[in-house]
Amino acid sequence: MTTTEARTEPDHAPGTEPNGDQPAPAAAEAAPHTGHGQHGYSAQKDAHLKRLRRIEGQIRGLQRMVDEDVYCIDVLTQVSASTKALQSFALSLLEEHLRHCVAAAAEEGGTELDAKVAEATAAIARLLRS
Repeated sequence: MTTTEARTEPDHAPGTEPNGDQPAPAAAEAAPHTGHGQHGYSAQKDAHLKRLRRIEGQIRGLQRMVDEDVYCIDVLTQVSASTKALQSFALSLLEEHLRHCVAAAAEEGGTELDAKVAEATAAIARLLRS
């Protein structure tokens, strides 16, 4: 492990603070969990984790590129590839949310459908801003 990797890797699980809590307000504000049971992505959890590990490897590659003073445009090309990979992952999760959570809410009827559609709309808006 290089000195750079040692400084940039947290001692805790990704997406949590050292004490095990969720990250600061930005993540907490994203969307409250309102459903119960399995999430839409549960059936593909292993594939999603594999994909995220691959993206994590791309990010670590970016760190190495900067550490090794790689040409700026080459680093930017890799940033673009990493961004595209995250966007693709996000769209996959969104599709699963629509197929599972929104569809289940539609079957139940009532105000739950409106809430799930509003959640999906807000998630799409966040993706478009990024």
